[in-house]
Formats: sequence, C-alpha cells, structure tokens
Amino acid sequence: MLSRIDVHDSRLNSYAHVAGEIARAEARRAETEIAQGRRLGPLHGIPIAVKDVFYTTDMPTRFGSPVHDGFDVQFESTATARLRAAGAILLGKLTLTEGVYADHHPSTVPPVNPFGAAHWTGTSSSGSGVAVTAGLAYGALGTDTGGSIRLPSACCGIVGIKPTWGRVSRHGVFELAGSLDHVGPMTRSVADAAAMLAAIAGPDPADPTASPVPVPDYVEAAAEGSVEGLVVGIDWGFLRSRADDTVLASIAEVVEVLARLEARIVEVSFPDPDAVLEGWAVQCAVEAALAHRATFPARRDEYGPRMAGLLDRGAGHSAADLAIAYQDRRAFNGRMATLFDGIDLLLMPGLPVAGPSLDYMASLGEDPAGILAIGPFTAPFDVCGYPAISLPCGMSRQGIPIGCQLVARPFAEDRLCRAGAAFQRATDWHERRPKL
Repeated sequence: MLSRIDVHDSRLNSYAHVAGEIARAEARRAETEIAQGRRLGPLHGIPIAVKDVFYTTDMPTRFGSPVHDGFDVQFESTATARLRAAGAILLGKLTLTEGVYADHHPSTVPPVNPFGAAHWTGTSSSGSGVAVTAGLAYGALGTDTGGSIRLPSACCGIVGIKPTWGRVSRHGVFELAGSLDHVGPMTRSVADAAAMLAAIAGPDPADPTASPVPVPDYVEAAAEGSVEGLVVGIDWGFLRSRADDTVLASIAEVVEVLARLEARIVEVSFPDPDAVLEGWAVQCAVEAALAHRATFPARRDEYGPRMAGLLDRGAGHSAADLAIAYQDRRAFNGRMATLFDGIDLLLMPGLPVAGPSLDYMASLGEDPAGILAIGPFTAPFDVCGYPAISLPCGMSRQGIPIGCQLVARPFAEDRLCRAGAAFQRATDWHERRPKL
C-alpha cells in the first residue's frame, strides 16, 4: 500500500498525511500476533486509512483546514481506537473538504477521480473514495452529513455504508452538524464494509448519543447474502422527477437483478423531501456555526469562501427558521416510519446525474441550492437517520461509475449487508477498477 501511495498519490491527492513509520510498526506487531495464533478477526493486519476528521493522537488532525494546523489532540476517536483494537493498520489520514462541508480549502489540492480527472469525486469524503477505488487502502472511514459517504462511493465505484444515526460513536469526530453527522465504512466490497462496521458499531460511554441497541453479526449477514422474500420499494415517479435517463436505466437494471434474486418489488410513494431538504440546509448551517464558534468569525480570513459563507448563514438564521426545520424534520420522519411499515428496503439512486463532471458541479450555483441539487437522494436519510448502503450499479457513457442505494429501517444494517452482498454476487460492477 505504501509503495502504491508513493507511485500514484502525487497525482490523485487522496492522502492528507501518510503515516509510513507508524503503519510499518503496526504491521510488524500484527505479523507477530498472527504468527503466535492471536488473530483478532478479519481486520487484523489489514491496511486502511481514515478521513482527516477523526482525532488521532499519533498523526496530525487538521479537518481539511489550515485553521486547525497544530491542533492538539488529547484523545483518540472511538472509531479509530476500535479499528486499532481490531488489529487494523492505519496508513494515514485522507483528504477532505474544509470543515467536512462542500468544497476543499483553497490551500488544499483536491483529490482526483481515477476514473476521469474531469469528473467529481463527491464530498466531503473525497480522499476516502479515491484511495479505496485506486487501491491505496483496503478500506476507509468516512462521515456523512448530506451524503458524504454515499456520494464519493457512487462517483468512485465503491461500497459505502451510512449507518443509522447513533449506531457508531461520534466521539472524537469533528462535527459539521452533530444531529446529521454519521460515521461509516467505505470499501470495495460489502463483505469488507460489514467487517469494518462490525468493528466500530455499538454503544460508547463517551458518546451519550451512541445507541445501546444490540449490534447484529454484519459479517454473517454479508456471508448469507440473500434478498429472497424481501419487499423492496421504489417510487418511479419521484426518481423520474429528479434523475437523468442514464441513472434511471441503471436503477431499472438493479430492479431486474433484485427481482431475479426473488425480492418482491413494489411501487411506493416516497414522502416529498423538499421541505426537509430546505430544513437540512438551515440545520447544517446553524450547527456548523456552533461547531466553529471558537475560531469563527475571529479567524475568518483563514477560512475558504464556501465554508465562511456557510458559517455566516448559520449565524444569520433565526430561531423561527430552525423551529420550522425541526417541525418539518419530525413530520418527514413520521412519514418515513409509515412507509417502512410496508417494505423491508427502499431503492434509490445515489446521484441524480450519471458521473457528474466538475463543470456540471460548478454550474449548480451557490449554496444552499447547489448542495441540495446534488443530494436529493442522500440528504433526506441524514435527516431521518435511516441506514443506507451505496453500491456500484453501472457506468456512465464517459466510463464513470454510477451508484444506487438501498435504505433500511433504523438499526437494520444487517439487512443492508445481506442484500448488498447478494447484489454483488449477481453483478460485477464492484470489480470495475480505474486504470492508473
């Protein structure tokens, strides 16, 4: 992995920091432990990397911004500590957008999509998506506030799981918007994602929002790999109103695969997400302003323009704005619960357009409209906190991956692992790799 990073990452820019000496020392320890028969599980000795939003005591933590140069980390994040306890080897920290939001800081060289340099890598876990698809790590940790695990997974042709809110501890993870933030794995296969999720999931005394709901065996669920008898809902009307023809064609092929695997496909009516998408923008801005109050506006000049704009909007929203957003959020969550009374899984695209180019992304306009235009299939599930898995399911005409999502009711990540693994056994989209 370190050799591949040396060869390729000067062009791809996926790593913010490579911890070569630390990784080699951890590898030597893992080699000794495994040779002595003290194998810790499926992650023991496996080289992975984490988005530079997780506190790590032995390597820099900058959150994608020079504002945090020299940040003094006093403790390890729960997620990285659990990965290390499972024997995983941390290769380093991965590039992300400034403050975990929508754009890289002007001083950061953005990661490059290995499938096509003119195409988007997704945000904000851009480095995570690029490193995994390019084979510069076997897996990565990302975070997802409006789609930032699932969007780069879709753009880079990998698997990403956004768990239920509270399924994975956020202790030691820098916030964008705490009530919307999720932590999850990004890998090449569902089986690998299941192994990573199993290592990090569960209650945490250091995070009172981490749920005590028991953690199922995700690895066993992925090994089982079946959708037989599951009811999968799809709202074709909603999809046609937001997605382009190439995306719709890829989703139609997913439906055919699932039906062939003996899932039952039913038409549903997805709750109108427009109000909660607008509310998402309000909540994200207000909660981000709270997270940055120690450095903003006091150090405004050190922020990039897009992050500064978000924080200004957060400071400018009224209590009434936030109350309306919360009311709409509660109503949407109730409608989602009703929807899942009749289905096991919900099928959605990852993105409304196939393989969006950087020019297309630039054309979307200023926030919040630009953000919401790209996230109508992802942000609603951050609002309600339901778990979702992103799976490669096609390629654009330009050869850029297309992703789909399966969404489940809260704490049913095992069902996502089971269904996702079944889909991957029947398809080979997850085996398509960029030519480096």
